[in-house]
Amino acid sequence: MKKKQLINVLMADDHTVVRSGLGAVLMTAEGINLVGEAANGEEAIQLCKKNNPDVVLMDLMMPVMDGVTATRIIHEAQPDIRIIALTSFGERELVEGVLKAGACGYLLKTVSAGELIAAIKGAVEGKTSLSPEAAQALVQGLKQPRPETHDLTEREQEILTLMVDGLPNHQIAERLVVSQSTVKFHVSNILSKLEVSTRTEAVALALKHKLVK
Repeated sequence: MKKKQLINVLMADDHTVVRSGLGAVLMTAEGINLVGEAANGEEAIQLCKKNNPDVVLMDLMMPVMDGVTATRIIHEAQPDIRIIALTSFGERELVEGVLKAGACGYLLKTVSAGELIAAIKGAVEGKTSLSPEAAQALVQGLKQPRPETHDLTEREQEILTLMVDGLPNHQIAERLVVSQSTVKFHVSNILSKLEVSTRTEAVALALKHKLVK
């Protein structure tokens, strides 16, 4: 990518406080120009079309549309945009998922302001930035043998079990004490890994192949 004098950055996060804090960091950073804020994946896609930023800081767990899905859509439509996942979670499936979707980096929100700015500037130069936790998750994923469960994680197997029990997303969220957007993200992953398009098909496949206890 041709280096510009100013790096145009878009951030996507559903928490107003996080966006405010990030905005303060970005607006005071030399060479950085904040061009937009999105509260979910769909807004991020639309703002990317409108503003064509150089870099997107993408949260992963958001309502309406999660960050992994948004990353995939943006990367396919505007491959020159560099996307850095900026999240609170370091699970292997999240790291692998968003990198496969086209992200060039994965950082936790505990990253320092200096490290974040360095990652943004490195992104436009084609560099990849991984937090130590993300790198470790990838290494562990390479070491671990793939289970014969269509590569479902323990959490996905847990959610699939509740799907088999007939629970909708909001009841699964209550049972597991997580947000509905988190459940929706995992359900989407389950359907993708099982290569089915509906919950009913997923449940039928789970029962047929005894994927849940």
